[in-house]
Amino acid sequence: MPPVAVPEEPSKKKLRVAIIGQSTFAAEVFKLLQRDGHEVVGVFTVLDKGNREDPLATIAAQNGKPVFKYKTWRVKGQVIPGILEEYKSVNADINVLPFCTQFIPMEVILHPKYQSICYHPSILPRHRGASSINWTLIEGDTTCGLTIFWADDGLDTGPILLQRSFPCTIDDTVDSLYNKYLYPEGIKALAESVNMVANGVAPRIKQTEEGATYDPALFKPETHQIDWSKGGLALHNFIRGLDSSPGATTFIKPQTKDGVDKTSDANIEIKFFGSSLWEAEYETEGDKLFITGLNKPAVVHADGLLITANDGIKLNIQRLKVNGKMINAQNFYKGSENKVSLDLTAEEKQFIEKARDVWKAILRIEIENDTDFFASGAGSMDVVRLVEEIKDISELELQNEDIYMNTTFEDFYNAAILKQRGGSGSKEVTYDGVEMEINKMKIKFPTQLFINGEFVNSDGGKTTAIVNPTDESVICKVQAATVSDVDRAVKAAEKAFEEGEWSKISARERGQLLFKLADLMEQHKEELATIESIDSGAVYTLALKTHVGMSIETWRYFAGWCDKITGSTIPISHARPNKNLTLTKREPIGVCGLITPWNYPLMMLSWKMAACLAAGNTVVMKPAAVCPLTALKFAELCVLAGIPPGVVNIVTGSGALAGQALADHPRIRKLGFTGSTEIGQTIMKSCAASNLKKVSLELGGKSPLIIFEDCDLDKAVKNGMASVFFNKGENCIAAGRLFVEEKIHDEFVRRVVEETKKMSIGDPLNRGTAHGPQNHKAHMDKLISYVETGVKEGAKLVYGGKRLDRPGYFFQPTIFTDVTDNMFIAKEESFGPIMIISKFSSNNLDEVIRRANNTEYGLASGVFTKDVSRALRVAERVEAGTVFVNTYNKTDVAAPFGGFKQSGFGKDLGQEALNEYLKTKCITIEY
Repeated sequence: MPPVAVPEEPSKKKLRVAIIGQSTFAAEVFKLLQRDGHEVVGVFTVLDKGNREDPLATIAAQNGKPVFKYKTWRVKGQVIPGILEEYKSVNADINVLPFCTQFIPMEVILHPKYQSICYHPSILPRHRGASSINWTLIEGDTTCGLTIFWADDGLDTGPILLQRSFPCTIDDTVDSLYNKYLYPEGIKALAESVNMVANGVAPRIKQTEEGATYDPALFKPETHQIDWSKGGLALHNFIRGLDSSPGATTFIKPQTKDGVDKTSDANIEIKFFGSSLWEAEYETEGDKLFITGLNKPAVVHADGLLITANDGIKLNIQRLKVNGKMINAQNFYKGSENKVSLDLTAEEKQFIEKARDVWKAILRIEIENDTDFFASGAGSMDVVRLVEEIKDISELELQNEDIYMNTTFEDFYNAAILKQRGGSGSKEVTYDGVEMEINKMKIKFPTQLFINGEFVNSDGGKTTAIVNPTDESVICKVQAATVSDVDRAVKAAEKAFEEGEWSKISARERGQLLFKLADLMEQHKEELATIESIDSGAVYTLALKTHVGMSIETWRYFAGWCDKITGSTIPISHARPNKNLTLTKREPIGVCGLITPWNYPLMMLSWKMAACLAAGNTVVMKPAAVCPLTALKFAELCVLAGIPPGVVNIVTGSGALAGQALADHPRIRKLGFTGSTEIGQTIMKSCAASNLKKVSLELGGKSPLIIFEDCDLDKAVKNGMASVFFNKGENCIAAGRLFVEEKIHDEFVRRVVEETKKMSIGDPLNRGTAHGPQNHKAHMDKLISYVETGVKEGAKLVYGGKRLDRPGYFFQPTIFTDVTDNMFIAKEESFGPIMIISKFSSNNLDEVIRRANNTEYGLASGVFTKDVSRALRVAERVEAGTVFVNTYNKTDVAAPFGGFKQSGFGKDLGQEALNEYLKTKCITIEY
């Protein structure tokens, strides 16, 4: 029978309507009938469930309409007289039955002038009965639909008034059909049908029996049992046909990853949800799950539960309810996990209270965090109501699945908040970590790899001891990544980029997540700074201001760029007589690898990763092997911020193994590296040989600082010391050689030595400390050797140059003078607190610039002079990516940073940094 479709017209006549039904569906019909000017003279619905009133009764009462609640309309097949009289008292012209689950006596059906019309979620006469949507899917129909029919004796056989049909795909479920078509279109169809009756154009088309089916209701447990002897397509249809409720059911024997427990007679009930046909050609890897009736074991894998039917067709299951507990299928063999509590904004706390009110209105009980939605009496229609009401209060589009997977109030609001932030729902995470009481606070940080949103052990089982440079004690042991761990992380990042939530959210939502991450770093800044101090030796006050403070600024800066990355339109020659439009798109590259050094562990991570994520990429990052702890704490904050799984991955371990694996990996499309020039050369070769991946390198430096005799000497001394001793000299832009004009040389040296002697060296957690320990022993030993070489070559050691006689890697700030251009210390970077001073004559500007440029490095430079013209001439001619004039170390998140020559190429920070993580696509359209 072809569907009946009549153009929607407003009603010319206003009818007195009795609504007999329930749920939010009926409540929405109530609203439309009111809108169209009809008078709802009575609402007849079901009894309250405990303290919970049906939404239809609620909205009717709010609008001052009579409400009648009946447990049943009949006793022993006969209408209850008192109920019949109550019904007749409203004097309705027509009965409208939206989502009516009760058997309504014919005395009521036929009583009004225009009798009764009823909604049915199928294309009658196919799938008569109470489970019509389910059977539409179980039978594999390619078309679904709805019917408004003239009610008969309850068998869905009355004449048809209106029908609508819609496509039904192989991936549809009860919820998707209901949400896409049957709910919104059904409400409109009922309202339209009432108008058709009022206008005298409502047909009565007799139902044909051709193709008619009357399918049994799927209410009894035995109707939910899966018959595993059926083919894969039939199994898929059966599971999705029961996807909303109650779930396709089977029983298995207790088992672990190692096999079935043959000693147990128990059975485990499992319900299956979220089936999809598996089209991948490769065999997936995972743990076996034995199901009686299947010839081949199912496989618990990273994307769910893969079932191979006996006819060879595969289907993948997303969710399981195991003995009443809903879990993601991939977690079947995982034990219970601890949840990380979210750090909430004021707005999010307000949302929670509004959501609590919604739950309270639905359940009619006081709502605690552990209140379970379904255990408190909620049903499938309450799920629909909850989804709709949450949308009203927050414009958040939840899916029914979000409620089924998060049944307690706390789970629900965590999932909702994470979804608001752009994440994929409630995230559970545990980690092996370290808790310490230090620096007048409690700190906690992970020690495992961070892959796909989880902290996991490495495949090789090896660890690296992390040493506190202040006292040489072992803080903890951190997992050391293998090549297979890196591969696993890259696959997770690739999936997140191509298929995950990260690929679906808008640029603005991405920015909101990065702002939230920055806020969390702000909230945890003291803890992060403390971890940075014990791990890298950074002075705590400096770590607060720079290591952590500038990291936070970096994330906020690039969060603001997320929705401002644009292309352009380009005028080109037209293909006459047609025209052409050419435009460019700036697109993310894909999976990016980042390798960062040990001098600013968190800040170097932030400088690179913030731009990378703002551009829309995903990342696998390897921190320095000797100080990875703030990177791992940062990973925990990513979970708290709602960053989707796979977007950020942290693999700790050696550069030779994990770092090289990143450079070699063919699925990484961009690699950003900060470190030595020698390692940079190796990485560049590997990137070229593997897949010609894009590279940006920030490498070594031997930055010149030229101080003229007309400078502000106080300022020059202060900044000259900072240019060398800042962060213990472990600073990529440290002034590797100071050229001091001969007229002020001796005075400059005298004052620098005097001020250096005043520097307090000691525990970096002490607020009065100015100079902490070097990062690790190998580096300190290198500095001692560096000083010895300088002395041997004839440079004058005027101060320091020794390791302090105390535990820890404490090295005295050191000052050399009388350094000539041919000396080792004049050419090579120390990367430590060693000041190299040479004289020059201001009478020969060209000569000092030549000497300054006589190096293969070109990272930074500086000049101190009151002569603006001279300063600009030096800035113009010096070969360095950064030039400081009458200041030093003045970097800012908005200013691009990067070097020339063998100091590398590419930029961190500023708008230019985004270019390192974007590709430009040109599109030409002819019209």
